[in-house]
Amino acid sequence: MKVSVIMGSISDKECVKDCINVLKNFNINYEVKVISAHRALFDLQAYCEQEKECTDVYIAFAGKAAHLAGVIAGINIQPVIGVPVKSTALDGMDALLSTVQMPQGVPVATVAINGSANAAYLAIQMLSIRDPQLKESLIQHKESMREHVLDMNKALDF
Repeated sequence: MKVSVIMGSISDKECVKDCINVLKNFNINYEVKVISAHRALFDLQAYCEQEKECTDVYIAFAGKAAHLAGVIAGINIQPVIGVPVKSTALDGMDALLSTVQMPQGVPVATVAINGSANAAYLAIQMLSIRDPQLKESLIQHKESMREHVLDMNKALDF
């Protein structure tokens, strides 16, 4: 199992960190690349062709016009998760709309603006469909989140 994490620009690196941390915490094999859909289209196509047998899920980070996830989805059958990056005066809304508005038959699962960690969790959920051990790890993670919320009640001081 492998997740390919692709940034449209090195400026997206800070946003990617939470995604990588989640993937590491679940021991997911991943690779990180910078490949722009606009400035290195043929390199993106070559990478996707090279990875088609070993990448199970793509996570694409892009700001501004944010066509990276859509281009990856257009040339693959693997699931693609788009992460719109807040990088302009429009606070990421431009990237969100570019990522989420895909034509029929070319889906991109889209998380919140700068929703890096949730992109990783979604990829892990997709991978867990075929991996019972990974599924169990997710169940344990959800339980720990529940316990954390219950502990918050103990901290109430009214």
